[in-house]
Amino acid sequence: MASLVLFSTLSFTIEKHFCGDVLVDVAVFTEVEKCAMEAEEIALENITKKPCCKDEIAVVEGQNELIKSFDDLDVDQQQFITSFVYSYINLFEGAPEKAVPHKDYSPPNLVRDILVLDQVFLI
Repeated sequence: MASLVLFSTLSFTIEKHFCGDVLVDVAVFTEVEKCAMEAEEIALENITKKPCCKDEIAVVEGQNELIKSFDDLDVDQQQFITSFVYSYINLFEGAPEKAVPHKDYSPPNLVRDILVLDQVFLI
C-alpha cells in the first residue's frame, strides 16, 4: 500500500535536447547536457534568429490530493466498502477464553526429588 501511495504521488520531469532533428540527450531527474552547437549558437545569435537546437520538457505530475471522503463515493461503492470492512473485522474474532480446571489447585510439597532418587533424567 505504501508503494502505491509513493508512486501515485511521485512527480518528475523528462528533459530532451535535440540538435536539429537528432536526439542528443535525455535526462529524467537532472539537467540535460547541451551539445557543442549550443555554444556556437549563442555566439551566432546576433547573425541568425532561427536556432537549430531545442529543448523539450515533459512534466509528469503525480496526484496532489490523497484525501478522499466517504461521501464522495456513490452508493454502490459505499455499500462495498462497508460490507468489506464489516466482514474483515468479523473474520478475526478473538478465541474464547478456555476454562482451566486446575487453576485453584496447589501442587503437593516435594519432600524428595523423585527424578534424582530414581535416576531418571531427560537426555
